[in-house]
Amino acid sequence: MAKLYLVPNVLSEGDWQNVLPAQIFQILTNTSHFIVEDLRTARRFLKSVNREIDIDKCTFYLLNKRTRIDEIPTFLNPVEKGFDIAIISEAGCPGVADPGADVVKIAHQKNYKVVPLVGPSSVLLALMASGMNGQNFAFKGYLPVKPNERVKEIQSIEKNIFKQKQTQIFIETPYRNNQLIGDLLKTCAPSTLLCIAANITGENEFIVTKSIKAWKGKVPDLHKQPAIFLLGL
Repeated sequence: MAKLYLVPNVLSEGDWQNVLPAQIFQILTNTSHFIVEDLRTARRFLKSVNREIDIDKCTFYLLNKRTRIDEIPTFLNPVEKGFDIAIISEAGCPGVADPGADVVKIAHQKNYKVVPLVGPSSVLLALMASGMNGQNFAFKGYLPVKPNERVKEIQSIEKNIFKQKQTQIFIETPYRNNQLIGDLLKTCAPSTLLCIAANITGENEFIVTKSIKAWKGKVPDLHKQPAIFLLGL
């Protein structure tokens, strides 16, 4: 039976073998149909795993914000014909803060076999390293872009920390990281813990947890750096 493989990608520059399982080499080498967010980066990732892959013989389906909803079911047509297909995330794991979940849902509806592969998740790695509650947590995705709305959302999620003892995890577009941190420092209680995790698994990895009070005046410049943020107790 043909399978839908969920293939994670590296979070930072470096040797893929340091963070991804060896089986990815065989799976990507033997697969010629891929669902990806960006064609250029997907091609580069495939070549980094195995230079012998003939990219010109591969078929790529683009799944991003410009993809029409009615296109998505057709991406799984190769499975109907007995061909394996792989979703490759831009970074991290497919389906987690990633559009791949839409394809996986359809695959389940059609009773196709879905095979998730082990790989780095910035959400889980940051939670592991934060020292915050890993028994009760919520991933909020992106906070609102407009400053006033973002501050209201920060106030709302901070309430969940104290009411439910629930760690709150969220991300931001890299070029807005510094603005987000500024709002967190102005809005949250001095005792609330903030973990900043940037460039996870990379050579310049930065993962530090401090109280809001302790962060003030000591925040690194994270402009255009891939980062994830956690609030907790």
